[in-house]
Amino acid sequence: LLRAQSGKIEYGGQDLSRLKPHQVTALGISHVPEGRGIFTNLTVRDNLELGAYLRRGRGLAEDLRAVIQRFPRLEERLRQSAGTLSGGEQQMLAIGRALMARPKLLLLDEPSLGLAPQLVETIFSTIREIRDSGTTVLLVEQNAHKALTIADRGYVLETGRVVLADTSDRLVRDERVRHAYLGGG
Repeated sequence: LLRAQSGKIEYGGQDLSRLKPHQVTALGISHVPEGRGIFTNLTVRDNLELGAYLRRGRGLAEDLRAVIQRFPRLEERLRQSAGTLSGGEQQMLAIGRALMARPKLLLLDEPSLGLAPQLVETIFSTIREIRDSGTTVLLVEQNAHKALTIADRGYVLETGRVVLADTSDRLVRDERVRHAYLGGG
């Protein structure tokens, strides 16, 4: 939503920095923002259907079934106002809405923020399934241990700058990462 102040953002050889959000989505990029960003005054079903708004209904029922299969708790809440869901259910809804766009690239910003440990496990298991199904996932997550267990590659940021980049296996074994981010040392 915010324009880059300098530089550019490229995806698939195309500069995204001047595109409108719906144009970025049309390229196959979906975003689940920190804080979930659901439409609390709409129903769960309406939120999910909004994720597919660019698709004009093609395969909507099939994709809705797939999201419900992935997040069974949402099925019984389809007619419920999204604002009445628990934090974990709202996170499931936000991810489900992003999946309704059939993204090639899924951007997830702090998906475990504020969730109970059991729900964190569920969310990370789902992220792993999404990745394993062929969707590229870019995950921003403060829970470094959890993130590195499902990531192929990791980047350590400090005050907005990349200070380390490597495979997740190497980062988990790196003493600096273990000491500063994984509680080892």
